[in-house]
Amino acid sequence: MILTMLAVMLIHVVLGLPLFLSLMATAVVGFSFVGFDQMARIMPQQAFGGIDVFSLMAIPLFILAGNLMNNGQMTPRLLALADRLVGHFRGGLGHVNVTASVFFAGVNGSAVADTSALGTLLIPGMRQAGFPGTYAAGLTAASSLIGPIVPPSIFMILYASLTGTSVGSLFLGGVLPGIALGLAFMGMNVVYARIYNVEKNQRRAKLREIACAAYAALPALIAPVIIVAGIVLGIVTPTESGALTVAYVLIWGLWTRNLSVRNAWIALRETSILTSAVFVIIAISSIVSWQLAFANAPQAFVGVLEPFANSPTLTLIAISGVTFITGMFMEEVSALFLLTPIILPVAQIAGVDPVHLGIVMTLNITIALITPPLGACIFVAAAVGKVDITRLFVAIWPFIAVALGVLLVIILIPGLTTWLPSRLM
Repeated sequence: MILTMLAVMLIHVVLGLPLFLSLMATAVVGFSFVGFDQMARIMPQQAFGGIDVFSLMAIPLFILAGNLMNNGQMTPRLLALADRLVGHFRGGLGHVNVTASVFFAGVNGSAVADTSALGTLLIPGMRQAGFPGTYAAGLTAASSLIGPIVPPSIFMILYASLTGTSVGSLFLGGVLPGIALGLAFMGMNVVYARIYNVEKNQRRAKLREIACAAYAALPALIAPVIIVAGIVLGIVTPTESGALTVAYVLIWGLWTRNLSVRNAWIALRETSILTSAVFVIIAISSIVSWQLAFANAPQAFVGVLEPFANSPTLTLIAISGVTFITGMFMEEVSALFLLTPIILPVAQIAGVDPVHLGIVMTLNITIALITPPLGACIFVAAAVGKVDITRLFVAIWPFIAVALGVLLVIILIPGLTTWLPSRLM
């Protein structure tokens, strides 16, 4: 049953069908083993149960907050601050790219949105500075991986809804790994700036200029503080923090006239479209997850990884290998929803901290966004940067290698993910 369902999924993905149709076809085939007489009862029950989770309501709110920021002229302010801080270094626009991703990650939590928003502005500029288009697009796509790691994170909310892990602990657990990923890409940019002989293109900003840029970007920088502080201090739930952030960004934008009613409507429409796609995938993935549980897939997976069960590190490496390969051929939300219920029992047997597992799973799933052949961020970066997609498929692998290196460090040093939650939660 399990192999048949996987084969059906892969065939439909290769044929290019929309993901929700591929999942639905897989679910229908699964009911041929469960019994078609059960379909009318189980399918709507599992689909509704999969999305009837209060914490999932935070997802559209975080997406809306990010869209309102983009339409309310907050993103250019973050870019200006990043430019004042690191733009004077050699290959400065590459550093600005990574730093802006760190800032932007604190509000949106979506790698694809990060790639689209920043790529439009930075890829042409990096080309003019002397970087090849493929490198500029690759760095933009790769640095967007910081978005789902630094809080807030849509993937972490999904993982928390599946495992019962504290969202606040996951958010805090992603801070140091997100910074480590940003530093790794900045180190890579230093090397490539020399390879491409990119010179410094501006002087070091004065302290007064940095202070002015920080003041201008302050409204955008306050948003992640509202999100994380409210959750960590136990004042609000993740959903309530998302609602507060939306209200804050909306009021600020309308009051300062940086956000028009028309742009607010556009942001709401974009959020509705994206949220609908995400929740349809979650609903159908819940059906397939139930079928896999019916087929004892978790038990089978435990048996396969049983030789690694004595070592949390080896278990996480094995889990990462499975997750990475799955993410290459499956949409990320679906992969997270399908794999987490199967992987969790294995990790529990090995004694893996659930927060550590959540960060490792999130980074694994996120890396898939820049991994051929289906990485969404690659296609977005190629489109906004006007880069040939086949050339970008080749150029992206050094960035994937750096991200996997950071993932290995996170696996080997659990304290990077568990230290902040243990101190602040």
